[in-house]
Amino acid sequence: MAQTNNTSFRKPELVAPAGDVEKLKTAIEFGADAAYVGGEGFNLRMGATNLTLQEIKEATDWVHERGKKIYITMNIFARNYHVSGIRPYLKKLAEIPVDAVIVSDPGILLTVKEIVPHIPIHLSTQANTTNGKSAEFWRQQGVKRVILARELTLGEIREITDNSHGETEVFVHGAMCMSYSGRCLLSSFMANRHANLGDCSHSCRWQYVLKEEKRPDETYPIMEDESGTFILSSKDLCMIQHIPELARAGTTAWKIEGRMKSQYYVAAVTRVYREALDRYFADPHGYVFDQRWLSELEKVSHREYGTGFFFGNQGYNSQTTHPGNFSIKEYDYLGVISNVLSDEVAEILVKNRILGNTPVEIMGRRLCEDFSQVLLDLRNEYDEPIETAHVGQKVMVKVSRPVHKYFMLRKCG
Repeated sequence: MAQTNNTSFRKPELVAPAGDVEKLKTAIEFGADAAYVGGEGFNLRMGATNLTLQEIKEATDWVHERGKKIYITMNIFARNYHVSGIRPYLKKLAEIPVDAVIVSDPGILLTVKEIVPHIPIHLSTQANTTNGKSAEFWRQQGVKRVILARELTLGEIREITDNSHGETEVFVHGAMCMSYSGRCLLSSFMANRHANLGDCSHSCRWQYVLKEEKRPDETYPIMEDESGTFILSSKDLCMIQHIPELARAGTTAWKIEGRMKSQYYVAAVTRVYREALDRYFADPHGYVFDQRWLSELEKVSHREYGTGFFFGNQGYNSQTTHPGNFSIKEYDYLGVISNVLSDEVAEILVKNRILGNTPVEIMGRRLCEDFSQVLLDLRNEYDEPIETAHVGQKVMVKVSRPVHKYFMLRKCG
């Protein structure tokens, strides 16, 4: 990664999540330098749509045409029965010029080196890399980039990065797991769904109560304040207010979590970090945090925000979200512009019901492109006036300003 003229720290690559092809395109359109996606097997988000090999090929061509990168997740902790399927999958993947595979399991890493030695390897955060010696060990095993454990402080990250001969990456935004770097056994125990094989039931998000042995019909909330608590559910990570501190850690890449999240989430979060990152590296000394960035991140569905472990232990209950802050959603995602018919008319793919004569906000790829208007002329594919548009329908609307494909419609919930 090239050094900038304005700071001694390298400008990090912004890596965004993509659960399917459209989310991948959205991530790139809204400012990501790279997108990470899962194939149909061997990744930790089996609940996402994920991509077929043909879709990975087409997505790779699309991304490379725009000078961006694509990383394929293969980050399960494989069982014996997985191994027979990994080798033929890699052979097929070798025909596609993807930019890296993300792995956790040493067995998968060894298989990648045997089958596709020309494909760079990124080590998943699931591998729990917490010190510089570990980072060096993995580099010697052929790993190009280590995605560091989420439990590290900025000081520890900086020390590892300063002394590393390889690349480093950190998560800067998204859901956190209460288990060590996501290596959870709770889901396996409670729901027979294996988090380390991509089928987590999110047992940590459930609300728990206390029972006394001889009073089985009486339950007691586990109180930590006047409203109780979710004892296992972590706050979401949000580092948008700490861009300079992140930059000084010197990592190669910043990653956004969310392959299970919506197309709207990918767009809204990616564009905010893109703008903040660019503004800082354009003028580090004159950089000022823009409150609009945090306001925008509040408009996507999320849990209570926190800074994870970047600043160490912030005190009692600093990691756990509270009741009432379990899932915060201020705006409703209505649809995405799928085609621009003229400067005044756009086609919208409806994601949630849209009512005519409704005030909406049209969200651009950059914050400066946003504007509000009322949908006064809603028409179906036969150019007939309609009052309501339903999920999956394509409708035409008049727009008060020129728009582009992938612009989105939302309204205050």
